[in-house]
Amino acid sequence: MENINRLNVVHRFRKRKLLIAINCVAALSIFFFGYDQGMMAGVNNAKDYYELMGFAHQDPVTKDPVITNSILQGGIVSVYYLGTLIGALFGGWFGDKFGRIKSIALGAAWGVIGATLQCSSQNHSWMICARLINGFGTGILNAIVPVWATETAEHTSRGQFVAIEFTLNIFGVAVAYWIEYGCSFYKGGDSEFVWRFPIAFQILPLLFLFCIVWFFPESPRWLCKVGRVDESRYVLEQLREDGMQLTGKAEAEFQDIRNIVELEHKNAKSQNYLYMLFGHKSGKLHTGRRVQLVIWLQIMQEWIGIAGVTIYSPTIFGIAGLNHQTVGWVSGLNTITYTLSTLVCVFTLDRIGRRWTLYWGSIVQGICLFLAGGLSRVSINAKAANNVTRAQHFGGGAVAMVFLFTMTFGATWLTVPWLYPAEIFPLEVRARGNAWGVVGWSIGNGWLTLLCPVMFKALNEKTLYIFAACNVLTLPMVYCLYPESNQRTLEEMNLLFAADSIWNWDAEKNYRLLVEQNPELVQAAGRGQSVVDPETGVRKTSRGLNLDAGGMSSEDSGENEKARL
Repeated sequence: MENINRLNVVHRFRKRKLLIAINCVAALSIFFFGYDQGMMAGVNNAKDYYELMGFAHQDPVTKDPVITNSILQGGIVSVYYLGTLIGALFGGWFGDKFGRIKSIALGAAWGVIGATLQCSSQNHSWMICARLINGFGTGILNAIVPVWATETAEHTSRGQFVAIEFTLNIFGVAVAYWIEYGCSFYKGGDSEFVWRFPIAFQILPLLFLFCIVWFFPESPRWLCKVGRVDESRYVLEQLREDGMQLTGKAEAEFQDIRNIVELEHKNAKSQNYLYMLFGHKSGKLHTGRRVQLVIWLQIMQEWIGIAGVTIYSPTIFGIAGLNHQTVGWVSGLNTITYTLSTLVCVFTLDRIGRRWTLYWGSIVQGICLFLAGGLSRVSINAKAANNVTRAQHFGGGAVAMVFLFTMTFGATWLTVPWLYPAEIFPLEVRARGNAWGVVGWSIGNGWLTLLCPVMFKALNEKTLYIFAACNVLTLPMVYCLYPESNQRTLEEMNLLFAADSIWNWDAEKNYRLLVEQNPELVQAAGRGQSVVDPETGVRKTSRGLNLDAGGMSSEDSGENEKARL
């Protein structure tokens, strides 16, 4: 394939080896995302940093930071999420227009600029601008990388590959924590090195990502969408066939993609972000409904408690009688168990599906939060009554609930809200659709970053009950509104969302009807069927398929594949 650089890994690897190589690059980007998330927790506690930024000073007795301007402290952190929101919207547009590879390179470049500015900051204004720029780059990467990963993976193992990437996400959080924990001992924790080095460290993976991504293949689905069909077919063959014996699997998938591109062009006019949000001119594709689903799934990912537990866990550890130094390494141990728990999702997500993964996660997380709040209150009351032993016992129970909560979150809700948006949107707007998911994540995170300190100050451990109730709320929300995407090709999603009703059971009923009426629309690369008619030798194709008021119908156009080509 002369149009693809001869140094591209698509010429050297096939099938699973190529998928693993792509997944490693995607995981590198997600690692940076996790590292950047976890980094600010330690930076905010560095003496030189909070004094330079001007939002705190050190208590001369306890040596703990005394916050004098909580709005400035929260603003420096939360402005990052404004950057991710803007960056995601830009990245989604850029990715659909110019491709996934160029978008990833652009996001990495912006990230390098932002990290460089952050680690050289001299005042809070400088830091705010740097955080905004860094968030912009992260937003681009978050909008594009999951899409690139899902568009190259097979539908039978799509969840597994994305879950592996998010194992690297939490590994990034853990690496950030332990680097900062080690740096905190340097010169008694008073040196500027304590916070500047952890920020600068993220530049290394970003530079490597920028350099290496140019040698990886573009998404075959994006190539087909923009008319580069030969390249698309070649990349699919490298991804699906072993080169020894052609099974027709790649060709079947390629025909599915061509059919769905044609269908999308017929049934929806050009979509901008505003049109997508309200579903304007999307016809039976119902992009507005999909946008609302991914935004609220990401918002609920934050409101089920992970942000609150992260903020409140040091207090719970203190209630359990742990001293300041012990709290440090116990918090670090929590990040390690959190990382390991994500491996559960790698082996279960494609087996039990997205919906059941969210179900069991919400149930266990809700129980953990109710118990953590109750045990914390008993421990606080016992401590007030000078019953130290009782306080430590019940505090230890609360600590156990924190560990169990974060492990359950890592095994369930961490991955699905990032995978689902990359799966369910039409090819024409898939990157922009995934960008809406990042918008939801940015809103949820930015919102809670500002609200959590206020909530915990006013309600103390009772805040955990609010998060527990949100877990209960997600059960009917997922059951009623979110169709299952597991074991379905990306091309089948338009059939899944073709129903006019918002309810999941109607979507599933309508999907089964459409598949029965139009089995040729999605041949099924995943079903192993051939796309070549055994009698005529002509490739099978869709027959003028369209979405009308009565659902999807098939009209014989009288054209065969030879005429089309």
